[in-house]
Amino acid sequence: MISKTMQEAINAQINKEMFSAYLYLSMAAYFESTGLPGAASWVRAQAAEEQEHAMKFFGHLLDRGGQVTLKAIAAPETSWAGPMAAFQAIYAHEQLVTQSITSLYELALKEKDYPTQILLQWYINEQVEEEKNAAEIIASMQRIEAHETAVLQLDHQLRKRGKE
Repeated sequence: MISKTMQEAINAQINKEMFSAYLYLSMAAYFESTGLPGAASWVRAQAAEEQEHAMKFFGHLLDRGGQVTLKAIAAPETSWAGPMAAFQAIYAHEQLVTQSITSLYELALKEKDYPTQILLQWYINEQVEEEKNAAEIIASMQRIEAHETAVLQLDHQLRKRGKE
């Protein structure tokens, strides 16, 4: 059986993962409205991935005899100063998620909750990838910032993620 403390922390993480999905869906709407369907597709795929992350935690709680307690999901931002600002927001958000996962892992260590530690190893690795992906897009955008046609080329490349 999972401890009450760990259960509450995982429930909070489920909410954070669902907020992430909401944030990325909001960004998808923003990118669509600014004529960047590739970026919209990329963040839509990201939103689906965040929902999967939430469901892994959801399943873990149930498998361990815990109780899932869903709470209201905060409303995300709906506009950004431009594509670069949106991807910088993605990177900053993923850094916050990494901090949250790290805190969960520290709690699992303190609680000597070995099954949760094993689960969180997957998330730790996933967060390395999430931050790397956002950082690479930002680096690409910085290289092409002054060239509007290059932004459109990057947008075309980002569209491929949603079709994999």
